[in-house]
Amino acid sequence: MNRNDFLLSQEQWSLEDPAKRRLLMQMLSCGALGSMPFGMAQAFWFGSKTEQLSDDKSIFTLKGDVQVNNERANKDTRIHAGDIVRTGHDSEVVFAVGGDSFIMRNDTEMEIGGEDFFISSLRLLTGRLLSVFSKRPAGQRLELNASTATIGIRGTGVYLEVEPDLTYLCTCYGQVALNANDDPDDNELITTTNHDSPRYITAKSSKGTRIRPAPVINHTNTELRLLENLVGRDVPRRLRKAYVKY
Repeated sequence: MNRNDFLLSQEQWSLEDPAKRRLLMQMLSCGALGSMPFGMAQAFWFGSKTEQLSDDKSIFTLKGDVQVNNERANKDTRIHAGDIVRTGHDSEVVFAVGGDSFIMRNDTEMEIGGEDFFISSLRLLTGRLLSVFSKRPAGQRLELNASTATIGIRGTGVYLEVEPDLTYLCTCYGQVALNANDDPDDNELITTTNHDSPRYITAKSSKGTRIRPAPVINHTNTELRLLENLVGRDVPRRLRKAYVKY
């Protein structure tokens, strides 16, 4: 079975569709779902709209070695502001804290700042993170810190990949205030509606800036919709007819 056979629009899928269930069983038997990124497979499985995560749950789904504060996590683990979440090799977790939700891919570590279920800061030490954030009240800031960049979040969806000397940022929709860590004057206010302005932020300056254009990589609108649904929202209308891409 070829992966291209699965490039189907979300409107063609529902949990009640017997054809979908049969195809999913075929995919599982031949290992097709297992070869997808885990968050993408979950979004594919749950179709165009997912039920909101219940108030007594933090983790929607997890795979492999996922740790919260150095303890192995399971579906009943609660995640709060103040926790450190890590994923191991071939591992991934989809979870929510308050009105914010996340897909942490493999080999990722993130520190969550704030109090109880209200996040005021995030520090992505390494790895890859897809996240959506609720709008903050006026005067309440949310900063996402990476190796070479600090991102002020203003109610949006973002995807990041972090290496020691390089940060990748896609502002999927909404607005962020992007600053290069080593030069406070090297900054950009990014407002997008559909992955319009991805950026690399490097440790070394080139032609007077550390911020440069980048392609869209390694995340999908389907995954973003899954994350918004988990906290009772939806992506902007123009992103709801996304295709599952590999």
